[in-house]
Amino acid sequence: MSLRLLLDEDSQAKYLINLLQAANHDLLTVNEAGLGSRPDVIVLDYARQNQRVLLTRNCDDFEELHQLNPVHLGILAIYQNPGSFKNMTYQAIVKAISNLEATGYLLENQFVILNQWNY
Repeated sequence: MSLRLLLDEDSQAKYLINLLQAANHDLLTVNEAGLGSRPDVIVLDYARQNQRVLLTRNCDDFEELHQLNPVHLGILAIYQNPGSFKNMTYQAIVKAISNLEATGYLLENQFVILNQWNY
């Protein structure tokens, strides 16, 4: 299975994009969608309208938007702490998505902390 992903501005590293594409995910970056520097609510609305799961490191803001309106195809949130050994590498992000998919977990209307799927 592959996901239709919208990558937030903080998740557009070329190496991550290459890894996700190699895992057969359908990717669109915020910049490709013409949404660079646009408010988060606009980004989430775009993901809704275009049937895409949002991948972001901007966890707090998107969790708040999710709580205000949980109707979307899913938000995959990657928590990062400065200098923490628990931060996810790009490979770990792709593996966590694979682990999540393997369970058949339904992403629709869910705010998913991807770090919890990193095993």
